[in-house]
Amino acid sequence: MAAARAIARAEARGAGRRRIPPWAAGLIGLAAMAAVLEAAVATGALPVLSVPAPSAVAQAVVRLVAEEDLLAALGATLLTSLVAVGAAILVGLPLGYWLYRYTSFGLAYRNWLGALFAAPTVLLYPLVLVLFGRTYLSIAVMGFVTGIIPIVLGAREALVAVPVTLVRVGRAFNVTPAQEFWKILLPAGAPMIFTGIRLGTIYTLVNVIGVEFLVNFGGLGYLVSDRYDRFDFPGMYAGILFVILVSGTMLSLLKRVEARLRPE
Repeated sequence: MAAARAIARAEARGAGRRRIPPWAAGLIGLAAMAAVLEAAVATGALPVLSVPAPSAVAQAVVRLVAEEDLLAALGATLLTSLVAVGAAILVGLPLGYWLYRYTSFGLAYRNWLGALFAAPTVLLYPLVLVLFGRTYLSIAVMGFVTGIIPIVLGAREALVAVPVTLVRVGRAFNVTPAQEFWKILLPAGAPMIFTGIRLGTIYTLVNVIGVEFLVNFGGLGYLVSDRYDRFDFPGMYAGILFVILVSGTMLSLLKRVEARLRPE
């Protein structure tokens, strides 16, 4: 009884410490960092030409929305990234399943894909530029090429890690291969599969925005490059903030999809 009461008191104390929602705690931390940065810039501790004050960045957001089509750049980068990630998922998951079903091919290509993932695929951009031109399609293809590899590897490793007992039970009930995938393999392997998808999403975003920055074409990457060339550092940091917004939006969407697919 004494132990139970001690556990109850500890849980009550923990609940008391968790009264602030996580999102509110995050906003409080961001506000505190912004205040410290604002004070550092105002006192000259940080050079204003390198690190603009948060208030100046906020003003730049308003200015870019009104004058420089910031929302259009945001939409272009978000749409290009969604297309690239979606295509990588649609192609990568079946490839990962194929490597799982045919063990010899999976063992043969696993190391090759790992080596390709470590290679600087951004160097393929001149070839992609010749094939598709200086268009959003070229940027999406570059994101696709980078994002598909971790998705394939993550899917294959996730399906291999599914307990054999689950597969045998399903086959005992004479499930079809499609039912085995949707009802057993996908839910059981969802955590590792979505780890690969999140990693692919991150690399896709890096590649999409990096190519936009390098070739001065596209959405937020082009906006950041253009602001940098004009020495508009508050505007440059405003563009970077919206890059973070795109990343957070896509990862949040993936989290919601994963929550629906994972078993209770």
